[in-house]
This record gives sequence, structure tokens and C-alpha cells, in this order.
Amino acid sequence: MKRISLTLLILIGLGLVSIAQIDTDQLSLDISKADAANTGQLKAFIWKMESIVTVDGAQKATALNELSIEDDGKVSVTNISSDTDVKKKRGIRGKVQASTAQGNLDYIQNAIDLYTQYDFMSKGQLLDFFDKAVITEKDGVIEATSSDVLVKGDKLTVKVESATKLFMYKEFSSLMGKDPISGKINYSKFKSGISHASTTVLNLPAKKAVINSKNKDYVSKVM
Repeated sequence: MKRISLTLLILIGLGLVSIAQIDTDQLSLDISKADAANTGQLKAFIWKMESIVTVDGAQKATALNELSIEDDGKVSVTNISSDTDVKKKRGIRGKVQASTAQGNLDYIQNAIDLYTQYDFMSKGQLLDFFDKAVITEKDGVIEATSSDVLVKGDKLTVKVESATKLFMYKEFSSLMGKDPISGKINYSKFKSGISHASTTVLNLPAKKAVINSKNKDYVSKVM
């Protein structure tokens, strides 16, 4: 009996035997259920997302969007204002510059729209993600990583609080058309316990740009 116990301890130490395995099916159901309930509570709010765009470390543009979650679960993103810090030129050069600036602002807006898809994933998307993800759990945090999540070739890593099954962090690499994009999403909680994305960093190497965003000014919808 002692020999068996000693052998078992050695195998456990080598990582060849696991005392407890993660029930991935139940875990994915629990997380998707917690996320759906949390999203349902967020539907009661409208908030603003303030974004600062830098190129090679220098601030080039700002954008302010209003976000909300519709009854069907889709995220509404409405641009309130967008502005560029580039000094305006006159004449034909000014028109060309304005056209280029508008194209860049549209590009930024598309990046923000893509970020919301990784922030607010549907129940089906979450179940598919966790079904094929590599999952570990340590110190009260569940970490899962998978590829081909929303588009072919993308990769998503999430960190979930074990106790509440709510997201703490997401990191993704994806494509916007043919251009690569990567993002980091940090989550915070209201005093009520509702989780929400607090800050986001998006990297757009095709434009040598970085978008730093902060969600703020959460207010209840007027019924």
C-alpha cells in the first residue's frame, strides 16, 4: 500500500496524474450563463468610450463613442465626435489631407467595432470557444486560449474569476480585412457586482497606430 501511494505521489509530482480535472462542458455553461446574466444587467446602461489614437507614440486623433446593448443583444456604437490633431493644410492639399484623415478615422471606428465583437460574445460563440480551448485554473483564476474563434486565424485568451465566472481580462489577435489587429481588454466591477470593460488597448500595425480607450459615464437608460 505504501509503495502504491509513493508511486502515485511521484506521478502526481511529474504531472502524469491529475487529482482533479476541469469539467469543460459544465464550465462553459457556467461562464456563458454568468456572462448572459451580466450582459442583461448592462442593457440598462448607456456609456461613453473615449479613445486616443497615437502613431509612433505621438497623439494624432481622438474619438468619442456612445455604446449600449440592444434588446436583441447586439451592441450599438454611435460616434459622437472624431477629430484629428494633424495641422490642417489649405487648397487641394487640404482636401487630400481631409480625405486621408477621414479614411483613417473610419479605420479607427472599424477597429472599435471589431473590439466590441470580442468583448460581447454570444452564448454560442462562448460555448464553441471553451469547447476547443486549452483551459487551466490557478489561484482563483481560470485561463482559456483558443484559435479560429470569430474569424479564421484569430486567437483569443481569456481570464475568468473562478468564484463569479465573470471575465477579468481578454487578449486577442485577429484580422480586420487583411490587416492584423490585436487587443487587450481589462474588466472592472461596479459596486453592484456588474462587470464591464474598463480599458482597452488596440494595436493596428498597418497604420503604426495604437488606440487607448476608456469606458466611462455609465448612466441608466431613460425608459
